[in-house]
Amino acid sequence: MLAGTTNLRRLDQVEHFWDTVDTIGEGFGFSLFGARHLVTLALYIGFAALSCKLYKAADEKKRAQLRGLFAVLLLADEAFKQIGLQIGGNFNWDYLPLHLCSINVFVCLYNTLTDRSWCKEELYALCIPGAALALLCPSWRDVPGWFTLINLHSVSIHALLVLYPVLLVAGGYRPSVRRVPQVLAFLFGSALPIYFLNKPLHTNFYFLNNPYGNVITSTFTAWFGEKFYILGFLPAIALALVLMYAPWAAAGKKR
Repeated sequence: MLAGTTNLRRLDQVEHFWDTVDTIGEGFGFSLFGARHLVTLALYIGFAALSCKLYKAADEKKRAQLRGLFAVLLLADEAFKQIGLQIGGNFNWDYLPLHLCSINVFVCLYNTLTDRSWCKEELYALCIPGAALALLCPSWRDVPGWFTLINLHSVSIHALLVLYPVLLVAGGYRPSVRRVPQVLAFLFGSALPIYFLNKPLHTNFYFLNNPYGNVITSTFTAWFGEKFYILGFLPAIALALVLMYAPWAAAGKKR
């Protein structure tokens, strides 16, 4: 009986491979920090640790090749999502690559091609905490875990988005507090047109239109109310920057 139930669940997941959080029915999701979520995080940590070890041991030519490989994987991952949404007939404007994490896919590519310091700094200061929070508090928990389009894409792309800048640091890049103004200019400079684009498209890129569908913005709503939840981003950004730069500031004082 147990085996039969397990097989039925597996068939259910295959049937719902193309479903999104907008089309899936109730009762298919996974729990926050449940067994499935924790196993996924553990597998990623192991993969990231191995990747960092290989990257540190590689010469500069091989490091450049690895950065290129991860940039291509990120683009392929985004393309996989877009094509899958079209095949499943579930595409809507919400799935354009205009969230901050999606935009960072292209920042990774640009950095791979140009090796710009501001790219590295932005990826370190914004991409690592943003993508890590997405993995820790996934907004796609309503879809069946493991073998579904949205779960495969969401886990893999956020994992790669954390890993890419971590590899830069493992390879010797040193973040600088002096470049934080560039990071903030990128963040607020990109958020402004996104805010106005959300209105006609009825989308919620950068979570600027409403607080729903995300654990973090739901917390902001509890603190500031639904009307002023955006105010929660300010202390959150400040805290993230302090956590990301405090170790480097402390290390600089010891020299």
